[in-house]
Amino acid sequence: MDMGYSSSPAYVKQSKVKGRPLYHGIKRLFDFLASLVALILLSPLFLWLAIKIHGEDGGPVFYSQIRIGKDEKPFRIYKFRSMVVNAEKLKKELLDQNEVEGAMFKMHDDPRITKVGKFIRAHSLDELPQLWNVLIGNMSLVGPRPPLPNEVDQYTDYDKQRLLVKPGCSGLWQATSRNAADFAEMVQLDIEYINRSSVFFDLWIIFKTIGVIFHPNGMYEE
Repeated sequence: MDMGYSSSPAYVKQSKVKGRPLYHGIKRLFDFLASLVALILLSPLFLWLAIKIHGEDGGPVFYSQIRIGKDEKPFRIYKFRSMVVNAEKLKKELLDQNEVEGAMFKMHDDPRITKVGKFIRAHSLDELPQLWNVLIGNMSLVGPRPPLPNEVDQYTDYDKQRLLVKPGCSGLWQATSRNAADFAEMVQLDIEYINRSSVFFDLWIIFKTIGVIFHPNGMYEE
């Protein structure tokens, strides 16, 4: 399969969003079964991470946040907490240090990240609780990352194309060397994923994402 990427502006093909019941049916069935099995098999890891996270500063193990999903519908996303408890308050003081342009906040060496948080982020372990989001159906294993409401407020109609499909735990930009992409490139890659989406392409992204867990590629995100 050709995994090359186009540098030209792209628009979502409506045929890739509407219809295709076989693909969407297989995708949902795989999401449900894979997330269920993963939650069971990874339960010892969940317990170990919970002990480490709580043991560092006595704060909560999980972190939840409202994100925007398919068709601009809000839902609550779950993560292992990787930042200090008052991270949202401190973010306001760091906005001038944002390292990307557009409706997204990214910062290397973010001072809000805890010691345990650095480890679990490097190996994408903070994202594991989102398997619950996949199980209940408001996320998929593969798809565009769900943005914050205030980010969507800044979206153009072009940017909103990434909200035409169900958001995912991982996507094209996280699973490749383009994980440090700026906002414009992230949108382009998400649209490219939607246009190229297929069972085999999803499996390729999942395979690459598993590789990132064992061989971190420097991904960082809010």
